[in-house]
Formats: sequence, C-alpha cells, structure tokens
Amino acid sequence: MTRWLTIVGLGEDAPAGLSPAAREAIAQAELVVGGRRHLDLAGPFRGEAMAWPSPLEGAFPAILARRGRPTVVLATGDPFFYGVGSMIAGHVDPNEIAVLPAPSAFTLAAARMGWAGQDCVRLSLHGRALERIQPHLHPGARLLVLSWDGQTPGWIARRLAATGFGPSRLTVLERMGGPAERIRSATAAAFDLGPADPLNTVAAEVIAEPGARPLPFTPGLPDDWFESDGQITKREVRAVTLSSLRPLRGQMLWDVGAGSGSVGIEWMLADPSCRAVAVEPRADRAERVRRNAAALGVPDLAVVEGEAPDALAGLPLPDAVFVGGGAGDTGVLDAVMAALKPGGRLVVNAVTLETQAILIERHGALGGDLVEIAIARADAIGGFRGLRRAMAVLQWVWVKP
Repeated sequence: MTRWLTIVGLGEDAPAGLSPAAREAIAQAELVVGGRRHLDLAGPFRGEAMAWPSPLEGAFPAILARRGRPTVVLATGDPFFYGVGSMIAGHVDPNEIAVLPAPSAFTLAAARMGWAGQDCVRLSLHGRALERIQPHLHPGARLLVLSWDGQTPGWIARRLAATGFGPSRLTVLERMGGPAERIRSATAAAFDLGPADPLNTVAAEVIAEPGARPLPFTPGLPDDWFESDGQITKREVRAVTLSSLRPLRGQMLWDVGAGSGSVGIEWMLADPSCRAVAVEPRADRAERVRRNAAALGVPDLAVVEGEAPDALAGLPLPDAVFVGGGAGDTGVLDAVMAALKPGGRLVVNAVTLETQAILIERHGALGGDLVEIAIARADAIGGFRGLRRAMAVLQWVWVKP
C-alpha cells in the first residue's frame, strides 16, 4: 500500500516554513489531524480538520477509517523525538507512513546556545515528574529540557538552588523559530524571569556550589543521602548488591522489604529506562521511600504497601528481585522465584543465622553464588584507632533457568 498517512512536523514559522512536500501533503489530505495550535498554524484546509481529542487514542478510529486515502497528522518539530510519531506507528504500519519532520526544539535550542547537540543531555519534563532532572545535575553538564508549562523554568531554578546548584545559568527559550521568539537568561539562585510562554525550552549550564551532591554513575550512595530509620542496606553492601543484580536497560526490579528504598532507587538511577517496585509493609517506611525517591530524582519508583508474598500479586513480572527483608519467610522466596522471568536474577541478603541457614540450604539445592560480605570501618579506640567490624552479610545470588 502507498504511504497514505503523512506526519508533518511544524515549527513556529508555519506555514511559511513548510517544505513544498509538506504543503502538497496538506493540500491533498482528506483529513488533517492536530492540536488546535497546529491546525491554526497550518490551516485553512481543503479537507476535514480534526483536533486531537483527550485522550489522543480517541482519534485513531477516524484516522484508520481513512486507510488508503490521503491523511495528514500535524506534530511539533520532529514527530519521533518526544512526539506523537511512535504512538501513531503503534497503530499504523510504518511502511504506510511518510514523515516530514521539522527541526526539534532540542535542535533549535542547541543552535541558539551554540552548543554541540550530541554533547548535551536532552530530556523532557512534559507530562513527566519534574524531579527527573536531578540525576543529570553534574558540574559542567549542559541540559536541554522541554518544559511542561510556563511555570517549569521557575521550578527548575528553585530545584537547582535548593540542591546546591544555584550558580547554574538557565536560559529560557520561548516560541523558537517564530515571530514571538524570546530568549532570557538568569542564574538559578537569582531567577526572576517570571512565568514563561507555555511553549518553552530550558537550557541549563550546571555549576555546583561547595557541598552540592551530584549523583554519581556508580552505585553506593552515602547512607546519609537517604532518609532512614536505620532500616537501610548499607553503602558498601548496597554497591555489591547492585553489582549482583546487574541492571540492564528497561528491566524491572522488585525490591522486597524495601526499608528506605535505597536498592530500588539506585537500580533506577543506573539508567532512565530501569523500573522498580518497592514493597514495604510499614506505612511510615513506604512514605519514606517515596520521599527518598523524589529527592534523588526517581519519583517514578512504584511503592506498594503490604506484606509479601500477598502484596506481590498483580505486579509486573520482574527481571530481577532483591529481598532485603522478609527472607526468613520461605513463602516469600518461593513466590519471588516463581514470579521471576527465565534468566532473571534473585539476590538475597541475610544477617541472622536463621535466615543464613535458609540461604545455605537453597544454595545447596539450587546452586548460584553464596558470598559473605564483611565490612570494617575505622573507629576511635581510646586515643588510637581500630577497625570496627559490621555484622557480616551472607548474599545468595541465583539465576532462574
């Protein structure tokens, strides 16, 4: 079948900035679908115009009913870069789609700033939790951020100032490419630009103050970076635990007996695509997990309040499971081992002799790796120093056949 559906990317310079091919596709279309702003920019049309309903999926029956006849969908900039393109490709065979993109907001912002686009961190806060910016705040980093609305630049400034990045330079780029384009700059600490146009992108040059806490790429954040009542997998053990879990792109972790949520949080920090569910029976600790996740830039961590194994019912199947609390209940181990996907990894840490005995038995029956993790820290002994040993942790790692 011919490419009957054309996705046309628009800039603020439409219709003047449209290519001849885009103009022709719009002129021939029997149906043109887009946001009201896009329809106003590109119209009027010979064919029928339809504004996106809410939710967007409600438009697809009308689009698919035109299959084989010229149809156009209007999108912002590059439709396949944080755009509607991939959603459309989920309903229509890509071989039936022609795509005519315009420069994305990222491209325009990089050009306005004189930055090499490939060296910038590019992320969208449009429809996403704003705290997701936190893992990207590294000294010297350059960020290009798609805003959710006109209040987003001010929120970013307050977030940076509150977390030790107040000297960072923020540039707000509004309605780029059109006659209403406006570019303004201020430091995060002295941000006084007021609300921006809802269609804006923020360029941030990250500068850290002494004492700022940029999140490293390696696991093992300091324990005092987490709010905790003492129920936390300690830093050194956590680093080994994350190494044993081996997070990979797009994988799902169950953190059972989450405590402060440190393992699930660091799993998600490994890559923006990693997902996790923290299962915690105590309501106060579950709420603490949520606060830690938001503070450390992974607010999408799912928190389930309940006792395993009952609380595990209905959760997305895991690629990896960490059991830091509740491993003494063999029913919990049986449940997570049954739920684990083939090739998935189970990591269980035990401190008590009773739970360690269970892990020794499982290792004897099922194999895997059984490792003792022993940590000692320097401490004062009178006027001298000595190594004070923490309680040893027995770790069992098992890969499901």
